Amino acid sequence: MLTLLQPIALLGIIVIGYLFKRGGLFGQRDYRIIQVVLFDLVLPGAIVHSFAKNPHDLSLLWLSAYGFVVALVPVVVIYLATSRRPIASRAFLMLNASGLNIGCFCFPVVQTFLGSGAVVPAAMFDIGNCIMVAAGTNVMTQTLLHIRPGRTLAEQGAGDAPTLPYEKPTDPDARRLARRALRRTVLKGFFGSVPFDVYVVMIALTATGVALPVWFADLFAPLANANAFVAMLMVGMLMDVPSGRRDVLAVLRVIAWRLPFGILFALAAWLLLPFGPMIREATMMCCLAPIAVFSTLFTDEVLGNAKLAGFSLAVTAALSILLMTGAHMLIAAGLI
Repeated sequence: MLTLLQPIALLGIIVIGYLFKRGGLFGQRDYRIIQVVLFDLVLPGAIVHSFAKNPHDLSLLWLSAYGFVVALVPVVVIYLATSRRPIASRAFLMLNASGLNIGCFCFPVVQTFLGSGAVVPAAMFDIGNCIMVAAGTNVMTQTLLHIRPGRTLAEQGAGDAPTLPYEKPTDPDARRLARRALRRTVLKGFFGSVPFDVYVVMIALTATGVALPVWFADLFAPLANANAFVAMLMVGMLMDVPSGRRDVLAVLRVIAWRLPFGILFALAAWLLLPFGPMIREATMMCCLAPIAVFSTLFTDEVLGNAKLAGFSLAVTAALSILLMTGAHMLIAAGLI
């Protein structure tokens, strides 16, 4: 029972954030302040703390590769499988039915179930996952659906077509400018993400054998300790219950995509990865994680509907706790 208290507390923080907003203590757009604090300060601090506090073996980079595959495959499959759906539905699914909430959600959960050492494989898994959730998924969604950055779909006149209108440039100069614009978008997407940049620096230090001093971990400990609270509070602040049948169906579609992928990748992690039981179980739990907090940011930018993304995150967070608890109990009982 004690192992369930912290995950339940995370859900409680979401509820508190939502109730405070409904009670007028938070404004409708105040979550954007927390968003900046989380992405540019708290989450990067938690990443630095993880690397400074725990030794990270480079052989665990295989987990990073696996995390990248787990976050990439659903985006590609959803894009191909929804080729006849309206662009708004496709964009919402691509942004929210893929990618995993590791740094904000899984770090405290796997530590509760498996001990502090489980944060190491979770962090290594998150490196690959972060390539997608911090930038890759958004860049792919915008590129494949021909969405121009900086304006929502409504502002770009999106209708019920599967993609926005796009004419491939035929002039050599125009093609060169288009390629340059795409490179600029990709680079801005990746290197404009502070958590991704911090992961790159931490891996470079690990690869070169540079160990961060212990006092460095202590310096970033307050940020690491605030990570789960700030992330879940932000989710509660931006969350609203679905406004109608269409929103309910959108959330159900997200779950219908995430659930099979999560279970499939979790089983593959437990049965196929060449690591010890603790590492495989931590990776298994990561595969069952809820929607990434980044998805709410990108959904807001593309669709102007961060509230529905926040509700989807809250629902998948509750579902993830049930799945992680069930997986842990099955492993403890020797049934898988």
